[in-house]
Amino acid sequence: MRDPDETASCCGPSRGDAMSAPTPVPARPAVTTVRPADRRGMVRLDGGTFAMGEDGPLANPFDGEGPVRDVHVDPFWIDEVAVTNRAFATFVKQTGHVTDAERFGWSFVFAGLVPPEVRPRVERFVAGARWWAVVPGAFWKQPEGPGTSIGQRPMHPVVHVSHTDALAYCAWAGRRLPTEAEWEFAARGGLTRATYPWGDDLVPGGRWRCNIWQGTFPTTNTLDDGHLGTAPVRTYPPNGYGLYEMTGNVWEWTSDPWRVVHDDGAPPVDGHMVRRGGSYLCHDSYCNRYRVAARDHSRVDDATGNIGFRCAADVA
Repeated sequence: MRDPDETASCCGPSRGDAMSAPTPVPARPAVTTVRPADRRGMVRLDGGTFAMGEDGPLANPFDGEGPVRDVHVDPFWIDEVAVTNRAFATFVKQTGHVTDAERFGWSFVFAGLVPPEVRPRVERFVAGARWWAVVPGAFWKQPEGPGTSIGQRPMHPVVHVSHTDALAYCAWAGRRLPTEAEWEFAARGGLTRATYPWGDDLVPGGRWRCNIWQGTFPTTNTLDDGHLGTAPVRTYPPNGYGLYEMTGNVWEWTSDPWRVVHDDGAPPVDGHMVRRGGSYLCHDSYCNRYRVAARDHSRVDDATGNIGFRCAADVA
């Protein structure tokens, strides 16, 4: 069972955590591929067998990170960067896709990012995690609520996208979400048993390699890494496979259902999918989930200001 103290973490709330139930929304048709599949902006990885997971002192005991075991992945393609606002805007323009956050009419925004003019619109805060605000009108194009914009953030990762939204984008792009094993294989960048995509030192040479929280969460961020919210893609050096921001910045959806243990025979938690990589809100006082082995989950219709995704594809 998941540690009850972890349900109110910096990682991201669920719609069920809000103080009132969300309004039901109607079903929608699936998006079909509308453009030829291509592999621009992707890296081809040869796959192979690697040591997956973590069972040392850094592991979160209720997240099923361990035991470390050998896992094989076939060759696959994966995006160099998380899907950006610009790319998602193209998808929406061509398909008319309406995200879950828009359909519900609200989304979760980190309270420290809500501008003064939007604060009167805040409906409620998540019980036990009041740094998460329920903001009507917040969605991918208005990431902090009405009046805010992605205009100056075209190359930031898109946020407020649910698992369902991510799948719709992948269908349009002729791609798919990575499996959890593919994601970790890619994040490790060819290193064996390393804590981060670049090694074991969080700040090698005193230089930040990821966008996470520094200071005292959730009140004071010293901005040592240069960012309070999301950072543009390619802000930090890539890992050994040429992949950027595999930890920190935004959580990334995978195609795997959440199981408390790493065992395909274990029962999945209904409606919850694995996400990986941590985000700009991760801090070691809470979860230390910005490690390559760390894992967490959200409902398929959850959308927050710190969840995005990157795509993968099969090698023909």
